[in-house]
Order: sequence, then C-alpha cells, then structure tokens
Amino acid sequence: MDIKQAHIGQDLTYERPLLRCRFSPDGMFVVSSSEDSTLQKWDLSSSEKVILKGHQSWVQALEFNPDGSQLVSGGCDGRLIWWSVTEAEPKALRVIDGHAGWIRAVAISPDGSQLASVGNDLMVRLWKMASGEKIAEWGGHEKHIYSVLFHPNGKQIFTGDLAGKVHLWNVDNKQVARSFDAAPLHTYEGGQRVDFGGVRGIALSPDQTQVLAGGLHKATNPLGAVHEPLVLRFKFDDAQLLKSHVCDGIPGGVIWRVLSLPDATTMAVCGGSSGGFLLFFNNEQEKDIHRFKLPALARDMDYHVATERVATVHHDHHLRITYLHPKAAS
Repeated sequence: MDIKQAHIGQDLTYERPLLRCRFSPDGMFVVSSSEDSTLQKWDLSSSEKVILKGHQSWVQALEFNPDGSQLVSGGCDGRLIWWSVTEAEPKALRVIDGHAGWIRAVAISPDGSQLASVGNDLMVRLWKMASGEKIAEWGGHEKHIYSVLFHPNGKQIFTGDLAGKVHLWNVDNKQVARSFDAAPLHTYEGGQRVDFGGVRGIALSPDQTQVLAGGLHKATNPLGAVHEPLVLRFKFDDAQLLKSHVCDGIPGGVIWRVLSLPDATTMAVCGGSSGGFLLFFNNEQEKDIHRFKLPALARDMDYHVATERVATVHHDHHLRITYLHPKAAS
C-alpha cells in the first residue's frame, strides 16, 4: 500500500445520486444505495449492476455479514432488510420495522450472530442475525444517533450522536463503560436554530488503543455550509483526547466515514461544497499527511483490505474505485 500512489481504477455510473457503499468481503462486488430508495449490486469484474428494491426511502446504512452471504440495509423508512446477495438476483429474506424514523447506521458483530442498529428515535437495538428476533434495546442518547461500531471483542458497542457524545456500551448489562467527549463535532446555531454536526463515523485503531470520531467543526453558518472537516483521536483506556486532526483548505467539508487501515493510518472520506477527498492521518501529526482529490462530492467510502481498494459514492451518480498502490505497468 502506498497512499501517495492513489489513483482511480474504475468508474461506474448510476441514474441518480448515490448515498452509501460497502464492499463484499471477497471484494468481488460493491453494494451502494441511491436517492431513488434502491440498492445497487455492482459486479466489479463486469461493471454490471442489479437493482434491489424494498425500501420506501433513502438507505443510510449498509453492512455485510462476515462471510458475505447476507447484507443488511437500514432505511429512513425505519426498515431493516436482510438480503441474500450471493445469487444473480438478490432477494429480501426478511423485512422488519426496526426503528421509529430514520435508521442512521447498522453494525454486525465479529462472529456474525448479532446486528446493532441506531437512529433518530434515540434507541440502540440488538437483533439476532439468523432470525431477526430483537434481543435487546436501550436508550441513553439525548440526540439522534448517527454511528455504531462493534468492538472486536463482540461484547461492547460504540455509538455516536449528534451532540458529539460517543458511548462505549457493555452489551451484557447495557451500561456505559466509557464515554468520549467529541463535543467539537457539534454546533447549535441559535440564530438559525440549527442543531448541526455530530459523530458521523467511529473507528478503532488496529491495536485497539485509540478511538477515532469524524464529522465537522467551526460551523459558524450551517445553512450556508460554512464549516470544516475534523477527526478527533482519543485514548481508549481513559478517553483522553490525543489529537484534533484539522484539514486546512477544505471549507464546507464533512467527514462522513473514518476507518483505520492495517498499518494504523487513519483514512477518512470528506464531502461537501469543496468537493470530495480521501484524507489520511497518522498518530503524530495534527494535519492530514496526504489528501487525494476525488472528482466530485463524496458521501461514503469503504476499504477492501486484501486488494487495497477504496470504494466511494458521489452526488454526481458515480461509484468510483480508488487503488492505494502504484498503477500497473502498461
């Protein structure tokens, strides 16, 4: 992997703006969601797509189970849908009314047995992947929950909300084990009466010693898109803030997702009025160590470890695959 050799290797187009994307575990295809409330399964070898219909609103949450046999989608219609995605024509296996209002994010446990979902109803819910049975639910956030992540131990869950609060929950007793203060990612603008920002993405470093939260700050005029992207880095053990990763020269940008790469480099996707970027950070420096300019405003990204590829979805209807290694010799 060489982030400074990043280049777009594949560019696919849909009829409407795209919202979210995830690689299948084997890297053979990507599933995206669109403003027409459908999902698209893209075969990366042939560039062909299959449309999945089932939601009645935009889909903001996508997640594959570990073996890639199923995908779960969560929509602004409050629905959770389990899809069997290995067939040529994927089918909906199960449809559940999971939340009142928007589902913002879902996560699947490392062993593939449980699904966590969060959204605008302020609830965290756990479901059995095999049956869709609800295992548990609990509150604890005062504002919309935007992000959720299982700890690799499978016994704890991170959630992040609009107010910039990140909680680490113990699954067994539904109690907060630790909280991380990501308040710089939240703004309330009294004149415009706008509650703005939030924890748009959470990641854990490969050695599990650091927690990352992404979003925006300096929102002096939210309705005018006057704000800047920001990634916060915390120490896992005591929730101490270690770094505030700022991104100069990207006005109007929002960090939509943040991931930790295998070498501990942090990668974030940024989209907004300045366009789209892949941003890279390390543990030592506050500013980004590299940025890759994308052709259009980006809304989400995913990384496939084995092939060192990044999928990004864009407002200009495109799904783009970026390679994080040098171009092959012609």
